[in-house]
Amino acid sequence: MPATPERLQFMSGHVTIHLAQADNIDGISILEHHMARDFGPPLHIHHEEAETFHILSGRLRFHRDGEILEAGPGATIHLPKGSRHTFRVLSDEARALTITNGPFERMVRAASRPADSDALPPQIPPSLEQQQALAEICAAHQIDLVGPPID
Repeated sequence: MPATPERLQFMSGHVTIHLAQADNIDGISILEHHMARDFGPPLHIHHEEAETFHILSGRLRFHRDGEILEAGPGATIHLPKGSRHTFRVLSDEARALTITNGPFERMVRAASRPADSDALPPQIPPSLEQQQALAEICAAHQIDLVGPPID
């Protein structure tokens, strides 16, 4: 195990990799996402893995195959492989663990850069070029973007 967790800037959020796939025989990843109000990825499908979110702080609204779920601290939301899903941060900030065992961690690494600090980066909407680059990175990791973020 690494001595200190790896910290990345992913989209307009901050990710800490607490358990990397390379550090365990089962290929499980545990990533902590620190996000600001209105953070939310496009509607998407993971073809090779399920995702499980455990909310540490804040409130999130999830969209899972047409179902809307709201979750706060202590809640766990499971998103099965192949489900159409997204989420949005409803509170000023939120922290959540994401547990997976597929290409998600590699996608996050490919779409991120090292974080200079634990602080959230400026909350600037992504440019069209950044959106297209994210779609290409996701597709290369068996994740298809299929719609806009949730309202």
